[in-house]
Amino acid sequence: MPTETATEDKKTTVGNYFVSNYPPFAYWQKEQAAKAEAILKRPAPSDTPLGVYFHVPFCRKRCHFCYFRVYTDKKASEINDYLDAGLAELERYASRPYIQGRKADFVYFGGGTPSYLSEKQLARLTSAMKAAIPWDEAREVAFEAEPGTLREKKLDAIRDMGVTRLSMGIENFDDHILGLNGRAHRSREIFRAYEYAKKIGFPQINIDLIAGMIDETDENWAKTVQQAIDLDPECVTIYQMEIPYNTTIYKQMKESGQITAPVADWDTKRKWVKYAFEQFEAAGYTVTSGYTVVKNPKKVQFVYRDALWGGADLLALGVASFGHLAGLHYQNQANVDPYMELIERGDELPIFRAYETNREEQLIREFILQLKLGKVERAYFERKFGVSVAEKFGHVTDRFVAEGYFEQDEKEIRVNRDGLLEVDRLLHDYFLPQHIGDRYV
Repeated sequence: MPTETATEDKKTTVGNYFVSNYPPFAYWQKEQAAKAEAILKRPAPSDTPLGVYFHVPFCRKRCHFCYFRVYTDKKASEINDYLDAGLAELERYASRPYIQGRKADFVYFGGGTPSYLSEKQLARLTSAMKAAIPWDEAREVAFEAEPGTLREKKLDAIRDMGVTRLSMGIENFDDHILGLNGRAHRSREIFRAYEYAKKIGFPQINIDLIAGMIDETDENWAKTVQQAIDLDPECVTIYQMEIPYNTTIYKQMKESGQITAPVADWDTKRKWVKYAFEQFEAAGYTVTSGYTVVKNPKKVQFVYRDALWGGADLLALGVASFGHLAGLHYQNQANVDPYMELIERGDELPIFRAYETNREEQLIREFILQLKLGKVERAYFERKFGVSVAEKFGHVTDRFVAEGYFEQDEKEIRVNRDGLLEVDRLLHDYFLPQHIGDRYV
């Protein structure tokens, strides 16, 4: 059995747990934001896929566990102004040599709630985006949606946009738990929207679940998993609840003096995800990462994730969005007013902070992110970086093998089931010394 570090706190405390990038966001700096302009003057690369991310920061209601930049009080005119700003930002990038003439390999609409937009707004937005950076050859167009916003006409409009992966933020099927955690939708909206989405033929529907929501129990979780299996989606993503600092739950904890969050502890959350994986496997699904199961891994891919974890460029548009160009990480202005002001100035990019990675950091980033998929091929890193991961990371990998989390041979390093369930905790040991321990934004 795997061994736990003696210092690990089993309780869920405040802070980010999920490893989404490297180096940690705490090292991104305002002073490096200007480096994007130098990159954009370079000629367009011929061998790097380009993704486009558009952030829609509007929601019917803010979930209590949400830490993204969202707004629940904007009028239609303000939303239209924001969309105009995002399109102006896109055109600004599209005119730069590094982006000019490139087509999108993948497109992602995230939020917030992209499905909060009206059918008219969606049509106008996507038509203008395609004119600036065509996506007729895109391998994937992914779109996040909240079930309660998905009327039939809205789903028709999303399908007409060319969306190939509809990702529905279901989280749980129990109305009490949905309400207690601040979700805007209820179960009847889930089933109504899902049924019609299947009917009109999205190539891939993903549903999100969260293990460890407030008031979740063993019984409820088992029922949630079975209901998800009964829906028969192409893909299911399961997150373990965490409580970042800028959430409603944290604010309530701070006011009451609580140290631990009112959600399940880490052992319980891992137990629940393990149970879900086992149940989905029994229903014919395959576990393809520490968070996902898919019905047919040869057919169902998540291009956005896999391309980013392989070093693709990501052109990020909109307030607070995160991008990646030629090894430069960047984030846009985190609040809508300064974002809009920078767009209105004319030719300025709305970047708030950035980090230019070196070759070693790029290697570490791809290595740790691909470990989340359950395995890495040694030859990949030797070809791309000219580095033996056995020599570079062997002391850490050997320890995880001894502790029962990893397995390895001459060709690959594999993360077993127990390792996948807590992979985000393990990945920090591969960080450079100056980055270890810095988990939070």
